[in-house]
Amino acid sequence: MYGIMFVQKAPSIVIFFIIHLYFYFHSFFSCFTYSMFYIQCFRGSNSENRLNNDLQRGKKNRSKHTYIFLVFVLALCAMECQREAEQNFTQDGTTDLKGRRALRSTTGRWKACYYMLGYEVCERFAYYGIATNLVLYLTTNLHEGTVKSSNNVTNWVGTVWMTPTLGAYVADTYLGRYWTFMVASLIYLLGMGLLTLVVSLPSLKPPTCGKNVSYLDCDKRASSFQIGIFYCALYIIAIGTGGTKPNISTMGADQFDDFEPKERAHKLTFFNWWVFSIFFGTLFSNTFLVYIQDTVDWGLGYGIPTLTLLVAIIAFVFGTPVYRHKPRVESPLTRMIKVLVAAARKWNTSVPVDPKELYELPLDQYASPGKYRIDHSSSLRFLDKAAVRVKEPASEWYLCPVTQVEQTKQMVKMIPVLCATFIPSTLLAQTNTLFIKQGTTLVRSMGPNFEIPPASLSVFLTISMLISLAVYDRLFVPFVRKYTKNPRGITMLQRMTIGIIIHIITMIVAFLIERYRLSVAKDHGIYKPGQIVPLRIYILLPQFMLMGVADCFVEVAKFEFFYDQAPEGMKSLGTAYFTTSFGLGYFLSSFILSTVANVTKRNGHQGWILNNLNVSHLDYYYVFFAVLCFVNFLFFLVVAKNFDYNVEVNEVEPELKEDIAKIT
Repeated sequence: MYGIMFVQKAPSIVIFFIIHLYFYFHSFFSCFTYSMFYIQCFRGSNSENRLNNDLQRGKKNRSKHTYIFLVFVLALCAMECQREAEQNFTQDGTTDLKGRRALRSTTGRWKACYYMLGYEVCERFAYYGIATNLVLYLTTNLHEGTVKSSNNVTNWVGTVWMTPTLGAYVADTYLGRYWTFMVASLIYLLGMGLLTLVVSLPSLKPPTCGKNVSYLDCDKRASSFQIGIFYCALYIIAIGTGGTKPNISTMGADQFDDFEPKERAHKLTFFNWWVFSIFFGTLFSNTFLVYIQDTVDWGLGYGIPTLTLLVAIIAFVFGTPVYRHKPRVESPLTRMIKVLVAAARKWNTSVPVDPKELYELPLDQYASPGKYRIDHSSSLRFLDKAAVRVKEPASEWYLCPVTQVEQTKQMVKMIPVLCATFIPSTLLAQTNTLFIKQGTTLVRSMGPNFEIPPASLSVFLTISMLISLAVYDRLFVPFVRKYTKNPRGITMLQRMTIGIIIHIITMIVAFLIERYRLSVAKDHGIYKPGQIVPLRIYILLPQFMLMGVADCFVEVAKFEFFYDQAPEGMKSLGTAYFTTSFGLGYFLSSFILSTVANVTKRNGHQGWILNNLNVSHLDYYYVFFAVLCFVNFLFFLVVAKNFDYNVEVNEVEPELKEDIAKIT
């Protein structure tokens, strides 16, 4: 530590030493010269005149030397000032909104992340205020059946998670992250406002038969226009989230400079607190909002999150002066496609043995901040064809530098991991659909005048997630780090592996609970729709809470993995991988549910999934998912075993370890 301090302060120490050394010798020689003058005075006038002339020449020489010395000292001071000025700026190429280099002391870090974390809390409060209870709105107000309502929810949620790929492309290619986020957040707010009007105005909301008439006995149906404008509002929201989701999270991670050890150490915990903020906002939507929607009014239940989103956007704008921004570059998706096209066009070209013969840009092209050169690697060698030199001038679609090829390799090698995360995402979809549907068949009363909304069960998923995150970050990681010497405690893929195992256990527990619910219903002769099984809704808590613990391992590690393993310049595409795993997982859930419902009805069978859950067989469906999760677990083990982390993940600098120890 003292050695580092000496290196940092060396220029100041050298200047201080030289100045003092100069004045010491200057005083010494002045005293010596004047002493010799007085000695010569006693020897005669000629000597006095001669010495006087020598003194005059000496003064001139000393003046000249003093001038040269002062110039030298000023040059050293200028170098020192320049070095300190450079340290005041970030080294990762980030700028302020006007394109000027970002000052380390006044921008970024946690003071900027507070605005983003606050926005995420409010935005998730708004989003889950709709998504959590949507399946019940579709069932009770639009009169959709179990399969149709569940699939409409998962298709909408899948779209919400797929549109970020488009949002990331627009941000990287045209508008930048900040302005893409601002435009998309206004679209998001427009969709929320329209949805609030749709469920509030009599001419737009579906007709009802009154509070005293069950939706099962009501024969009034919504018009095609009312259904169409309702789904129009939902998909406007999906477009808005497409521009906000990939950019706000990436902007948050950009507030920490990887070249500054302390900031890099804080960045390791940012992802945990990012997911914490997501579930913190979800906590209030699953309790407060869901209760208002079920017992008071849907218009008020949607109006509150709309106002919350407006406040969040305004607060985010106030934090603009302290944000750091990565420079807008060519879309990483376009750069990947160029490499793939170039490699395909030269498929019959042989790759040279010496990688130095491959095409690469000069070193000065990577000298500016924010640009990084990546050395050649031996993996995915067929992509090296894109960097094989050609004699004639070639376009960017025929010849790509080694760094661009290596960036593409790092993104391509994550695709098997991406595929292995689809099934865990389908399990998460069950918590918004079938798990809540189960709750409608159970006793929900707490006292004579209060009933628990079925969607409020999701709050226990959120609570278990928050507790698990805190325990993992503050207890598990510091303890395990002592043995593994890994700043994260365990690797990201190991963390995902634990979560997938918990997913399997969750579906087995869900099977046992549903089996018990059906047996009680059978014992009491409960077969009609709308009849309540004499079991408390609390029997569903284990499957919700286990899902929250699993998400602490899978979802946080998945987000961190795709961002961290994406190369510099392609971080937004890494975030798009994360959202794509959700989107395709939810679409896959719709496909699996429809397929199972149709296949099990063949040959005159009743089917596993019906509108009346008291005669359905969700227990069989959950067993099917447990088996599917186990097969996916085996596939994930193979993928994880053959995955090679990027170099910067495995190599941990001593300063980083020391800074992490101080923080935790």
